[in-house]
Amino acid sequence: MFVRISNTPSFALMIKSYTLTEATKKIESYCAYQERCHKEVNAKLKQMRMIPQAIDQIVGHLIQENYLNEERFARSFARGKFTIKKWGKNRIINELKQRGISIYNIKSALKEIDEEAYIGTFNILAQKRVEALKDGPVQQRRKKLADYLFYRGWESQLVYDKVKELLG
Repeated sequence: MFVRISNTPSFALMIKSYTLTEATKKIESYCAYQERCHKEVNAKLKQMRMIPQAIDQIVGHLIQENYLNEERFARSFARGKFTIKKWGKNRIINELKQRGISIYNIKSALKEIDEEAYIGTFNILAQKRVEALKDGPVQQRRKKLADYLFYRGWESQLVYDKVKELLG
């Protein structure tokens, strides 16, 4: 069913309204496509103009049917952001906190990252960045390298040690 928002004939903006079953099916496919957190699902349901009682009922159904699982989302998120975007633990933690993930699930997600792979990725990333920063005074190159690694969420001790090692 469509609901008319404007009375002016030249501007007939129509918004689709959903029944509980239609919304549930749509959100099931939304969650099946990729892992989602509760915050994303709630935002999508609000965007679909669902009432709070319907949102609670649909979210409960999604959890019961295992479409929605915060721990699984956190693990997948941490794995993906580390391997694909080369993010450090600080950035991953901050992003998960912004999505309302519990500390327990964040710690569980960080266990997905192998420590050897973590240090190896950090070293490769720092080396590539140093090679890209050939011009300019040493102090400026140090700052740019540190800023780049901090932005990516790497721990300060790792960053400072690596800057000192690579740029003296």
